[in-house]
Amino acid sequence: MGRISSKGQITVPLGVRQRLGLVPGTEVEFVVRDAEVVLRKGGEGADPVDRVYGILDLGRPVDRILEELRGPALGLSRRRAQRRPAKRRSGA
Repeated sequence: MGRISSKGQITVPLGVRQRLGLVPGTEVEFVVRDAEVVLRKGGEGADPVDRVYGILDLGRPVDRILEELRGPALGLSRRRAQRRPAKRRSGA
């Protein structure tokens, strides 16, 4: 857990800096999502999907939208019930 200084600065923990390759001078951006703030490594290598994440408000869960587009997903037990029974070999 960190703390914001009186100058509005934060310290990124060493483990996070090492894992993301954050060195002095690395561009970062702050993204506000609902009640959280995400610190993201910026610059040329930023993933384009990350740049638009959370912008579109669909008004309902993605799973429901996919079900409307594709139809209901088959559950595992339903798939098994649709398989043909295996042929049994008779003993000689």
